[in-house]
Amino acid sequence: MDMKPLSIVIGTSASITEDIVKKYDFSVVDFKLDWPGGEKIEGSNIYEKMKKVAKGKISDGPKTSQPSIGIYKRAFEEGLQKSEKVLYVSLSSKLSGAYNSAMQAIKMMKAEDQGKVFIFDTLNADVAESFMAIRAAELSNEGLPIEDILTKLNDISKEVKLFGALESANWLEAGGRINHTMAVLINKMQDIGMRPILTMKEGEIKPATLKMQARDVATALLKELDSQIKSYLEKGKTCRVIISHAGNVEGAKKITSEAKEKYKDKIKIEYISSTSYVIGAHVGPGALICCACE
Repeated sequence: MDMKPLSIVIGTSASITEDIVKKYDFSVVDFKLDWPGGEKIEGSNIYEKMKKVAKGKISDGPKTSQPSIGIYKRAFEEGLQKSEKVLYVSLSSKLSGAYNSAMQAIKMMKAEDQGKVFIFDTLNADVAESFMAIRAAELSNEGLPIEDILTKLNDISKEVKLFGALESANWLEAGGRINHTMAVLINKMQDIGMRPILTMKEGEIKPATLKMQARDVATALLKELDSQIKSYLEKGKTCRVIISHAGNVEGAKKITSEAKEKYKDKIKIEYISSTSYVIGAHVGPGALICCACE
């Protein structure tokens, strides 16, 4: 059997669909979900269960952690059984220990295999992380060697735009991503139709801008999408968009339908996915996240 030039590994931190995983033949490593008693809470998915918890103590909600070094090592070794080289596209090293665990896993591999495994720190998350994995696969399919793929990914990481809006900031506070003062401020602003947009800056979650007269999360994100893709459209370029939702299916559908109606063939909605539980445990139910790139 002929060896593939490159196997791409992603984590369940990347919001993605089974169809996309199959299309690009990704290998997926699972992050840990720790939620004692979560199975006893009513709900068909994690976000329905989290809504129930939100009525009580959010601190009783789900917790997540990165895969073990051993899991990464096994994934990389399996990748090398079918491919000449392996690339792991990682969640931001400033949000998780996943990147460091993967680096440690390489050191535990056979000396002759260590130089065949590469790790790219996206300094991003969720659908932006997914987008960079997709681009890596596309570039590999075009015949680019791993060195050129890494160079391209570095360029893409500076251009891809990730932005999201929340139903409540309490989950980010509970996960230690923002402090109590900011959480209270965000919630109060949202109560009067002022919805903060969060983004990734230098690998961390940061406030980006404020959308006025945004009655819901989808409206706020549509307004931000307008701002984010303006520069692409002015250059006559097509913009690729991916959307994830934390149980907010209707909001994701609203963004998709209105964006398609407004921009026609100027944008391409790659796919819509449920937000990964790794990210969803922090942003909370109802959140919507988009990434956009040329």
